[in-house]
Amino acid sequence: MTILDALPFGMGVAFAALIGLAFGSFIATLVLRWPAGRSVLGRSQCDGCGRSLGALDLVPLLSALASRGRCRTCRAAIDPFHSRVELGSALIGAVALALLPGTAGWLWALFGWLLLPLALLDARHFWLPDRLSALLAVAGLLLAGPMLGTPLFDRWVGALAGGLILALIAWTYRRARNAHGMGGGDPKLVAAIGAWIGWQALPLMLLLASLGGIVWALIAQRKGDQPLAEQRVPFGVFACTAAFATVPLWPLLSAR
Repeated sequence: MTILDALPFGMGVAFAALIGLAFGSFIATLVLRWPAGRSVLGRSQCDGCGRSLGALDLVPLLSALASRGRCRTCRAAIDPFHSRVELGSALIGAVALALLPGTAGWLWALFGWLLLPLALLDARHFWLPDRLSALLAVAGLLLAGPMLGTPLFDRWVGALAGGLILALIAWTYRRARNAHGMGGGDPKLVAAIGAWIGWQALPLMLLLASLGGIVWALIAQRKGDQPLAEQRVPFGVFACTAAFATVPLWPLLSAR
């Protein structure tokens, strides 16, 4: 991290945004292909005519702008999901380095980039892949210490506590209602988040995630016909968003 730390403030923010664009391109491809059973590493093609896309077609954001969102061969519309994810990923990097310059900011950006595909997959498919949660957890245990100054032991405790708390809530709901109230991926995701933020900041993350889920369910109920108890809530979306927000909030709330 020493070379990255030496970058001037503005250059660091711009560089993080550029890295975010590159990551966003891959994340969008992963989110679109993986649930469909397609290879994530295969050659990109136009969905309209099947033409293999070259390097000039795959420059994040710029290629879509230059082609006005259409294939250069068949003029079929390009799914705007790609550009939106690329822009979101770039914003994650820029915001992280703007608010937390240095090593902590780069780790916060990495945290956001690892959370983004999980949030998108849960939003689109109610799916939190174990492999992505495991990657998030391992990266947290190996790298996340400088992000919030959290010792490895506290991050281990955070991972265990996060997973056990969510698993206990899911078990209690299932016993009380004789129905599944939480997906099997949610406890694993929260455990992985705990491996990044530690046990001390975990209650704040869970509070923010729960509030977000409740508000979303209430809004969805007003728009639809399903009772509140039957609303499917993509809790992973709110857990990922709350986890990212907890990084700058926790030091402010815990400062003495």
